[in-house]
Amino acid sequence: MIVAALALLALVIMASVFHKINVPVILMSLLIGIIFGSDVTGIIHLDDAVMVKEVANVALMLILFIGGFSTKLAHFKLVMRPVALLATVGVILTALITALIFHWVVGWEFLTAMLICSIISSTDAAAVFSILKGKSLEKRIKTLSELESVSNDPMAVVLTLFIISLITGAGMSTTQAFLLFLWKLIGGVGMGLAVGYVAVYVFHKIRHLEAEFFYIYMFSVVFLSYSLAEVIGASGMLSSFFAGLYIGNKAIPYKKGLIAFSNILSFITNVALFILLGLLAFPRSFVNIWQQGLILFAIITLVGRPITVFLLTLLDKLNLKEKVFLSAIGIRGAVPIVLATYPLALGLDPDHEIFNLVFFIVTLSMILQGTSIVALAKKFKLIVKEDTKAPKILELITVQDTNYEIIELYIDEEYYEGSCLISELKLPPGTLITLIKRDGEIIAPSGSVEILPRDTLTVLVDKHNIDMIPVEILRSFVLKNIQEQDED
Repeated sequence: MIVAALALLALVIMASVFHKINVPVILMSLLIGIIFGSDVTGIIHLDDAVMVKEVANVALMLILFIGGFSTKLAHFKLVMRPVALLATVGVILTALITALIFHWVVGWEFLTAMLICSIISSTDAAAVFSILKGKSLEKRIKTLSELESVSNDPMAVVLTLFIISLITGAGMSTTQAFLLFLWKLIGGVGMGLAVGYVAVYVFHKIRHLEAEFFYIYMFSVVFLSYSLAEVIGASGMLSSFFAGLYIGNKAIPYKKGLIAFSNILSFITNVALFILLGLLAFPRSFVNIWQQGLILFAIITLVGRPITVFLLTLLDKLNLKEKVFLSAIGIRGAVPIVLATYPLALGLDPDHEIFNLVFFIVTLSMILQGTSIVALAKKFKLIVKEDTKAPKILELITVQDTNYEIIELYIDEEYYEGSCLISELKLPPGTLITLIKRDGEIIAPSGSVEILPRDTLTVLVDKHNIDMIPVEILRSFVLKNIQEQDED
């Protein structure tokens, strides 16, 4: 317990020190695991790949479900085609191009090269989200980057398992292997959607329960979606993602609370997973693989990923800088290291060569790409200035279906100048300002109360009118200023 407490405390201190240079939290978690592991301090000795694989499987199942649960289908409208292509064909193409070149340059047997390239073929959602969080990146490229990173992990899992089956499946014909691959895809998607559909129905049937039971229920749905798919020979990981995707895009009780809970759970799971994977690594052995690691990292980063991005976005209206940025943000993360435990646990990687290579590449990607991507966005002028601060949606506690939301809107002095009375606002029908926070105090709103810069308003509003609230308040501020200037 003391060691665990010290490890977590060290992580918090590192985050405080390095937060200004965009060091991903998962990279810091890896470093904590390495520091406390066998090769550095020797405080914890961990070499049980089978145990780590089982724990990592549960973590990955949760991460993929939460990734789907947090993805809004409405956001796909701007980027439907490139996201769909990059998250499916793009994963296969990246792995294939990289494997062919790596096989030719280094001389690895092609299936082994294809295995390691399948493992590192997906980009990391946790890293992308943490790096882009709070950055006003151009909307289309930010949406494309985030949605691709959250939706390409399932294909990497399926592709890796497919290559493993080719390596271990004695007597399996090419046709049988291809049909198995298709079934894992189709069966995984179908089971996930089916479980999601039933889960939403049950959500409404148990809506009278206290909120705490909904969190327990969500865990049961995650495990059920995964296990049922595995029972029928389909991809449990893919099923988990699509179950989350279906549920996350339906109206369910306590949805905002479940989203907040999911985000916290995803963060904690990623941190714990990377500390565990850091403990499993033996950095001293990197001396034997660092040259191959550099070559593989260079191939996938400078050749495999860019070729894939440029080919699959030919029909999309992305300029050269946007395509280069999209290629550069292909950061490797949690999923590759988890997948690297699969051949390790099956005895296909007795010397830990594949695991160490993957670990080395992910660490390199986190350091080089993770810390430079924001600077690249600024250089390409992809950082835009928002007109106003978007309202923050809070949890409206109700078991009834409703179109209303509680939002919190900060009156930023950068955009709002002067003041206006509540009575002067022409807010949409049914909108109610419920309270005002000012300098640490709560003010009860009435028509004669002034709204001032640096106030925080809590507003009850129809969800279809949320975007109108900051616009209307800003308009009222401007009109009041013009009126005062005319009077002067």
